[in-house]
Amino acid sequence: MIWDTHAHLDDPRFEGDFQQILENMRLAQITRVTNVGFDLPSSERSVRLAHQHESIYAAIGVHPHDAQGATDATWERLSQLAQEDKVIAWGEIGLDYYRDLSPRKIQQEVFIHQIELADQAGLPIIIHNRDAHQDLLNIVKAHNPKKGGVFHCYSGSWEMAKILLKLGFYLSFAGPLTFKNNRNTVEVAKQVPLDRFLVETDSPYLTPEPYRGKRNEPARVREVVARLGEIRGMEIDEVAQLAFENGNRLFGL
Repeated sequence: MIWDTHAHLDDPRFEGDFQQILENMRLAQITRVTNVGFDLPSSERSVRLAHQHESIYAAIGVHPHDAQGATDATWERLSQLAQEDKVIAWGEIGLDYYRDLSPRKIQQEVFIHQIELADQAGLPIIIHNRDAHQDLLNIVKAHNPKKGGVFHCYSGSWEMAKILLKLGFYLSFAGPLTFKNNRNTVEVAKQVPLDRFLVETDSPYLTPEPYRGKRNEPARVREVVARLGEIRGMEIDEVAQLAFENGNRLFGL
């Protein structure tokens, strides 16, 4: 059993062959996928997908790219969606200083507000972090989510990881773990406690080797699991089982 804990199957790139994607999952023994929202419409799509497919669960939230467009009505509707029975996390939320599509101060305010909303809903959070390590660390230290959370597609150093682990966070590995010369992520993967890691694809993005350049899909999470097994000297099944158990613990399933 393998759990892709972060995907965007509602993306238009999956419209033409969605049933084939589900079949590929079955053949690859991907038994569970978390479909992650990044704004209100995608969060609503995630919830619909989760209700339509037994293997899919939903996360809801506003990505930092979309932070400046959020309104009181957005938060009210997301809080309603958070009560749906297959919604297991609030995300993806966080900071993105690489593209800066929303002003940084607004990103920070919206991130803090969503941590508070997740606390009210009793949900863990899924964190997006790109080129914003110090500000993000400062925020989660001051506003540590009550139900914990995961740093999706972890890209920071081992020094940062140690701080996050002490705060109770999980670290998730995606396609970049398979990229050549990605020394930082490999170093973290070597040392992360076996009860604090998850695996994901971020489909349709971050396609792992040897499929780089093609659209990603949940079946490809096997490549991440296999690479993690190589790094830790473990069998694929053992890595997959640990990641599945860790997901159950974090997301309350």
